Amino acid sequence: MNERPEIKEHCGCFGIFGHPHAAELAYLGLFALQHRGQEAAGIVTSDGSKTSRHVGLGLVADVFADPKHLQGLKGHIAIGHNRYSTTGSNLITNAQPLAINYHGGPLAIAHNGNLTNSMPLRRRLESDGSIFQSTTDSEVILHLIARSRQIGLVNQIREALTQVEGAFSLVFLARDRIIAARDPHGFRPLCVGMKDKAPVVASESCALDLIEAEYVRDVEPGEILEIDESGLHSSFLPPAARTTQCIFEFIYFSRPDSRIFGEYVDKTRRKIGKALAREKPVPSADLVISVPDSSNSAALGYSQAAGLRFDFGLIRNHYIGRTFIHPTPAMRDFNVRIKFNTVGGVLRGKRVVVVDDSIVRGTTLKKLTRMIRTAGAAEVHVRIASPPVRYPCFYGMDFGRREDLIAAFRTVEEIRDFLDVDSLEYLSVESLLEAAPKGRCGFCTCCFTGDFPTRVSEAYEKFLYESDSRMLELDFMKNTTE
Repeated sequence: MNERPEIKEHCGCFGIFGHPHAAELAYLGLFALQHRGQEAAGIVTSDGSKTSRHVGLGLVADVFADPKHLQGLKGHIAIGHNRYSTTGSNLITNAQPLAINYHGGPLAIAHNGNLTNSMPLRRRLESDGSIFQSTTDSEVILHLIARSRQIGLVNQIREALTQVEGAFSLVFLARDRIIAARDPHGFRPLCVGMKDKAPVVASESCALDLIEAEYVRDVEPGEILEIDESGLHSSFLPPAARTTQCIFEFIYFSRPDSRIFGEYVDKTRRKIGKALAREKPVPSADLVISVPDSSNSAALGYSQAAGLRFDFGLIRNHYIGRTFIHPTPAMRDFNVRIKFNTVGGVLRGKRVVVVDDSIVRGTTLKKLTRMIRTAGAAEVHVRIASPPVRYPCFYGMDFGRREDLIAAFRTVEEIRDFLDVDSLEYLSVESLLEAAPKGRCGFCTCCFTGDFPTRVSEAYEKFLYESDSRMLELDFMKNTTE
């Protein structure tokens, strides 16, 4: 997506059991999942009796820049995490995996997703004497596990997870096992693989590919998968009324080479692009370009279905650090130009179809289309490979305020005027779902339709634990499916 400062990626989780190089493989797995979070990274390991942990702020390469950090993570069991915050600030105390020692022994958690009822749960736990060390919703799960009177870790986890609502794909590490779990709605992806007879779990299959592990299957919605010396053991949480996997994982979040929700991302994005070409053609166009990189597959699909040439009209700079600072107001427009540049020879005199995956605020796309015009394009037609984003997401995407969304209160024609392009069209919800993989699991489209699969709070936002004034009001909206 062209608006990375405005829409945050999800976190990435990884776990491996029974491999002599567990920490090193977790490290590589996190590299493959770096696109899912760049704020913090960490690994926790166990040798069966003792656990070790190292976390830090920044990219995986930065957090583990000193070889001693990885060398100090001993053991044949490891879990790892890349963080991009959707609840809580970018603080070292929020870096995951979070780790505790409780009456059941050491326990660590890596979480991808967002809990929609974490605030009332946290208030209740604090009133009962719990002391929180972070401002992330993931810690609520650890407190619920520690307070459980159930016998056995799996039963304690099950009791805790039946109390939380929202999105969670989790990987736990105990002294002698790892446990993976997915919420009953199945919002976030999580898969299982095998590496040299060692079971592996990861947010996306691209992490399995990097370590040369074989993809086996997805963790099922609502499944609790325990992995120990005796093998893999499955049990399930109470089922949801419907499964609602996040359609945005296919539109933008996941890597195109990954397999999620039982299908390859690239294949689905190409189908989405073809559907967009059939539904919203530009008969007069000369060529199709993408907003790299997440729109590449959809743009290829569009060009194939439309019979138009695909070319690279925008080049993205992949070597930008996250610390680029705009020193003066006059230089602030460089936040787009430093990431993208136009190819004048491709664009000059051409009627161009610009395919992008989505629009959140529209400010970045406005600057890009202006650059394309300046490069000499005769016409600029924008086609969006998803419906208008009109509602906030409470399940892991970091746009929690409706007023931040350009499509929430503007028509498509008004957005076209704002972008100053010759035409603007979006893919319909119906065509998007038709292009999505068919199967027994459905998809969540709440950011397009407002159809929230679980109870959500109008007052929710990512810093809700960090200012008392933000915690005064909490009115739950009852979903019509309940």
